[in-house]
Amino acid sequence: MPTVVLMDVSLSMTRPVSLEGSEEFQRKNLAVHGLTMLFEHMAANYRLEFTALVAFSSLWELLVPFTRDYNTLQEALSSLEDYDKTCVESALQGVNTVVQQEWGSGCPCQVVLVTDGSFGIGKGSLRHSLNTLKQRSDDKKFPLPFPFPAKLFIMCVANAEELQSTDTMDNLEQLLSLNGGEGQIFTMDGPLCLKSVQAMFGRLIDQAYSPFHAVLRCGNLSSDVQVFPRPEPVIIDEEVDPMPRTVNTDLEIVGFIEIGDISSPPVISRHLVLPIAVNKEVDDVGSGAPEETEEEISATQLAGKSPNFCVLLHGSLKVEGMVALVQLGPEWYGMLYSQADSKKKSNLMMSLFEPGPEPLPWLGKNAQLGPISEALENPYGEDDSKSPFPLQPKIKRSYAQNVTVWIKASGLQTDVQKILRNARKLPEKTQTFYKELNRLRKAALAFGFWELLKGVAELLERECTLLPDTAHPDAAFQLSHAAQQLKLASTGDSQYAAFDHNINPMHTDFSS
Repeated sequence: MPTVVLMDVSLSMTRPVSLEGSEEFQRKNLAVHGLTMLFEHMAANYRLEFTALVAFSSLWELLVPFTRDYNTLQEALSSLEDYDKTCVESALQGVNTVVQQEWGSGCPCQVVLVTDGSFGIGKGSLRHSLNTLKQRSDDKKFPLPFPFPAKLFIMCVANAEELQSTDTMDNLEQLLSLNGGEGQIFTMDGPLCLKSVQAMFGRLIDQAYSPFHAVLRCGNLSSDVQVFPRPEPVIIDEEVDPMPRTVNTDLEIVGFIEIGDISSPPVISRHLVLPIAVNKEVDDVGSGAPEETEEEISATQLAGKSPNFCVLLHGSLKVEGMVALVQLGPEWYGMLYSQADSKKKSNLMMSLFEPGPEPLPWLGKNAQLGPISEALENPYGEDDSKSPFPLQPKIKRSYAQNVTVWIKASGLQTDVQKILRNARKLPEKTQTFYKELNRLRKAALAFGFWELLKGVAELLERECTLLPDTAHPDAAFQLSHAAQQLKLASTGDSQYAAFDHNINPMHTDFSS
């Protein structure tokens, strides 16, 4: 999940902060100290995160485009210049531009806005922007909500009392509300000092940038892994009291299945699964004398020589062309699979299904899946020429049936003419006549088109009177019977207008 850091470089950020027994600091220095702490944490624990740095005052400037090089980001922090007044709206428009150019509008992002809470007065201030929300034309809309999924974290280099003395806190809360409530406002506790700003950014790290560590298990085999990016809690809307469901730190592999059987299923999110090197020998190696440092083996090299179940699983899935079903929590499953970035490089990935006992209808309920050895006969055949999937649903899906569509008058006219053509060929076309008649009847009942049933009934009565003398006597009985049944259905009587009811041919004693 990419991150955009918005750094306020307006003049208000240069206000001094008095620290006892030390040199004078500016609020900008405290902000830089907090961001340096964040970047160091991400370099150590979130190395795969793409981060961009944007500075803003009345205008915005992209200082560092999306990168994984945190040294470049820290160097840019050390060379920040001071500009004029604060314009948050301009900064948020800059975020829209930067993110959509790089990632489009479908990639979730995190926006970290670092400011002192002094948003100015008059035109261009945050207060003015929020007060004019309803007076804007379509081409000058406020940039929130973002056109992409985003969380907005506002880091205020000020304490809550200072912000609440004005309407700044209300304005910031309105910003979060415009973003759909996704995000949080962080303020400094106590006096403005290095310790307070470290504590504030520490709370941000705990909430948004703490790595997700888990144990991947399969029988007696296990491996410590990191799941990146961190899986977000999922809320099921259908529940009466929806509660966020989180992924367990124990990931249990419950089985394996062919890639062709699972196909390309719908998923909530996709994550990298990275093995964590846990090696007790590292400390022993690292405790040698200073002059032995050149001969020491790094922890990474040691980890590369240690057997790891995660590496075994990745290679096996890649070679066998299978995926592993993994249980994420109660009635919540996902799949592990190998995904190739290029011809030479591939990664172990984990995709999360929708919570529930049957996330993929063509596989049936996950709890009813079992090993092939328990089946009476191999469901894949002796030569793997067949597959038990997809399972056929017990109820025929509506989209799998031929649906009657009357978008144009010509479609309705064609269906009525088909019934009349078959009516003139009775009794030879008796089965076809009633099949088309019942199809039209069901469609008319579904649309509430009662007048159509009356009209077709009158047409059938007219056809009955126009029958030639040479016509089979059974034709007149069938036409009269069908017309009477249509008239009864048009009254809306539940006995005759039931959707599942069919008009059956009238039994006569005539032989064709």
